[in-house]
This record gives sequence, C-alpha cells and structure tokens, in this order.
Amino acid sequence: MKVIIGLALLALAAAAPQGPTTEPIPILRQEQEVNFDGSYKWSYETGNGISAEEQGFLKNAGQPEQEAQVAQGQFQYTSPEGQVIQLSYIADEGGFQPQGAHLPTPPPIPEAILRALAWIEAHPQPEESLQRV
Repeated sequence: MKVIIGLALLALAAAAPQGPTTEPIPILRQEQEVNFDGSYKWSYETGNGISAEEQGFLKNAGQPEQEAQVAQGQFQYTSPEGQVIQLSYIADEGGFQPQGAHLPTPPPIPEAILRALAWIEAHPQPEESLQRV
C-alpha cells in the first residue's frame, strides 16, 4: 500500500507544472472605433509597457482605379535587453514605411558616385540618342 501511495505522489509531482509561472498581463487601456466611411482608429496599452495605436482611412474613395487603404501608427515596447523600441509607420500605395532609431540605415553614398550622379543630371542625353534603330 505504501508503494502505491508513493508512486501516486511521484506521479502527481511529475504532472505539476514545471518552470517559472507567469501571471497574466493586464490591459490598462483599449480603444477601438470603426466608422461607416471605412476610417478607423484603435489603441491599447498593457501593464508591461507595450503600447500601440493606428488610424486609417480609404484614400480616393469611390474611384476604384485609385483607391488605396492608408494606415499610420506607432508601437512601443521594451526589448529583452532593456532597450525601448519605438517604431512609427505609414502604409499606403507606396508600401509599408517604418521609422525607428533601432532600424538599420544604409551606408552613405560614396563621393565618387555622388559626383557621377551630379554630372549625369547636368548633362542629359538627347532623346533621339536613346531610341533604338
């Protein structure tokens, strides 16, 4: 009998949750608005410092060939390394365009290429020299 009770306690201990337990993160603020014209706005903030907001609308509504959904917003959170990450963005017919201090940036254009581009701009080719025979 003692063996059965011991095995039952061992099985119960093995079935218990392992590792650190996490508590639910509260939502401190949440707003949402959707309008009949297709425009919208939402935002939220959580207890662990995450916040986000976005607003959007339909650009050129009623013109099917030129309609485009436009959205712009921002979000912020703290990375595991402790760095505050903040990103703002716009998304439209030009695509998703993020901006943030943590995003990589391209290297500067070399001086020789800048001079070549300036020369090309100052000396455009005549239109007839660009046509094929």
